[in-house]
Amino acid sequence: VYEGLDIITNKVSAQEQRMCQHHMIGFVDPLVTNYTVVDFRNKATALISLGKTATRLDIFARDKIPIVVGGTNYYIESLLWKVLVNAKPWEMGTEKVIDKKVELEKEDGHALHKRLSQVDPEMAAKLHPHDKRKVARSLQVFEETGISHSEFLHRQHAEEGGGPLGGPLKFPNPCILWLHAEQTVLDERLDKRVDNMLAAGLLDELRDFHKRYNEKKVVENSQDYQHGIFQSIGFKEFHEYLITEGKCTPETRNQLLKEGIEALKQVTKRYARKQNRWIKNRFLSRPGPSVPPVYGLEASDVSKWEESVLEPALEIVRSLIQGHKPAATPVKMPSSETENKRSYHMCDLCDRIIIGDREWAAHMKSKSHLHQLKKRRRLDSDAITTIESQSISPDHDKELKEKEYLGQNDEELKSSI
Repeated sequence: VYEGLDIITNKVSAQEQRMCQHHMIGFVDPLVTNYTVVDFRNKATALISLGKTATRLDIFARDKIPIVVGGTNYYIESLLWKVLVNAKPWEMGTEKVIDKKVELEKEDGHALHKRLSQVDPEMAAKLHPHDKRKVARSLQVFEETGISHSEFLHRQHAEEGGGPLGGPLKFPNPCILWLHAEQTVLDERLDKRVDNMLAAGLLDELRDFHKRYNEKKVVENSQDYQHGIFQSIGFKEFHEYLITEGKCTPETRNQLLKEGIEALKQVTKRYARKQNRWIKNRFLSRPGPSVPPVYGLEASDVSKWEESVLEPALEIVRSLIQGHKPAATPVKMPSSETENKRSYHMCDLCDRIIIGDREWAAHMKSKSHLHQLKKRRRLDSDAITTIESQSISPDHDKELKEKEYLGQNDEELKSSI
């Protein structure tokens, strides 16, 4: 959605955009840091439209089918289901309008979590104090509406077609086409993608963007890699390389460049895994009636693109348009009815808060927890050994006999009294 960084964000090329009409690309100023998923949903929904506000420019009004390609699955989810709560800008004075959530995020995470627990204990119990963004978002909802975030979500879930993870579907008859590949093939493809970015002029793009938008912030020590376009994968990974231009030896620069490239490859692969987990957890395992069918398309072998991806996808879409059931079978995953993804756990041994049953089970098996457990057992064992050694020592034995003798005298004194 942001202007600039076309290579690093892998934007659709101008040539591809001429093949069919694209929307929601490169329209937000790079210096805007408070563009949210709510803003995206509002603009995208207006483009698709299906209600009273529909115009002849809307996709449905032109008898076209919107294809949402991505990307950030959270944004896609906001278009599929009624899952978000509207927020409004917070006015300060007569001119300046700021984002309340951004202001809240500047405060201490634990202090924010404590405030949330006072106004919305149900939501606070589901969020980790370190998850400052979500804590700030829930506080923002309450402070701007007077209604707790959890109450808003309960109302969405209670609507017809709603479910445990959100409200009803926003549009009728959606379907999800999931292009997936073997992990080793995907990793190689992602590494090659980074190499292609470098060949396409990635470093020049980063240098130019850094000088235009970020260099001054670095000098003022006010750079922010958590909001806006600056949180894009590929920008912060080259931070050290960009800020040391002309300030270090060529050898150091080359080393920083290598580290930036390797970091970019690693974080890209981690993000791909995160996307797949999101699909499995939020789409395939989603409980409730309002769940679009998810059709898997095997994309490991690009030489078989037409027969493995393109033709099956076209057949699925044609069938749905004609009101028929596609020949392809949707992907299914059994959902765990007993698993609570927002349960609160406190590990006193590690002094950590864990959110979610699955995360808690993983923590109990983790190396860090097992190390702390082993350490505690060793300390307990040492303490027992010390007690046992004291109990059999001559001095300790003498001490016990003295206490026993004094105890007998006390009993005799009590009897005589």
